[in-house]
Amino acid sequence: MVSPNGYDWKVTVMTGTDTERPDWLPTALFPYADQYVHLDGHRVHYVDEGEGPVLLMLHGNPTYSFLYRNIIEGLQDRFRCIALDYPGFGLSEAAPGYDFTPESHARVVELFVDSLGLDGFTPVVQDWGGPIGMWVAARHPERVRALVVGNTWAWPKDDDKRTRWFSAALGGPIGTQLIKGANAFVEVLVPAGVNRVKLSDDVMNAYRGPFPDEASREPTAIFPRELIGSTPFLTQLSESIEVLAAKPTLFVWGDKDIAFTVHDLLEWKRRLPRHRTRVLTGAGHFIQEDAPEEIAADIAAWWDQIVVPSEVGA
Repeated sequence: MVSPNGYDWKVTVMTGTDTERPDWLPTALFPYADQYVHLDGHRVHYVDEGEGPVLLMLHGNPTYSFLYRNIIEGLQDRFRCIALDYPGFGLSEAAPGYDFTPESHARVVELFVDSLGLDGFTPVVQDWGGPIGMWVAARHPERVRALVVGNTWAWPKDDDKRTRWFSAALGGPIGTQLIKGANAFVEVLVPAGVNRVKLSDDVMNAYRGPFPDEASREPTAIFPRELIGSTPFLTQLSESIEVLAAKPTLFVWGDKDIAFTVHDLLEWKRRLPRHRTRVLTGAGHFIQEDAPEEIAADIAAWWDQIVVPSEVGA
């Protein structure tokens, strides 16, 4: 298969369920069937629940499809909720030599969308899921029905002092050792990004599970560096996102996020003018943990009040 950008991809589509699941991800906590598709040497895990309009849920760092479990619960009665794990995250396995960069993840998601034949889908994005999902959406706007955007961005951050500091600190030698040696992204930044609730031991174990040793934590150590390292990718994305300006957009924004602020939200509003905004008061970075019921209700109401009526007579 040759992708639209000319890259030659080896794609073997093998979907199906897998009954084996690690103890750290109990069915009671994540009660969805595990599915897999083999793409370009990767074994990509995903869940696919419900029927109706497709919501494609994309995670950031160091999370995976598990992050969306409670939102899926609230929406699967009327939407087809699909959430995948990037190679090296969750239950997905990366091909040998994979570099775990945002651009590479975006190309895997592009293959995923094509392999499942997803048309009229709505990306639901947060954290690195924003650049990854928006890159795919901007390359295939004809396949995108609407957009749900959480705390994220889709433009270069190399001129932002705080971002440069974070990238240098956690993407440098000391930060990398903390992430790989002590699993710092999971142990420190996941709880710090949740404000309204305290994550249970079972939930924290589910986040720890994919990263039991230094080698498995390599994917989580790449992302901080790429805040600056992926500036060319983010620049390309920023220049292409205007093709999505006419899409109905819902912003669900935690106002206590230490990573993305009201300035990022205002930039999103400028770029995607057909929007409705829901500020999640008191919610931190991981809005899916802090406010899943509100997000699910907001998506359902916005869909009925904005998305469907906007298409009548179109």
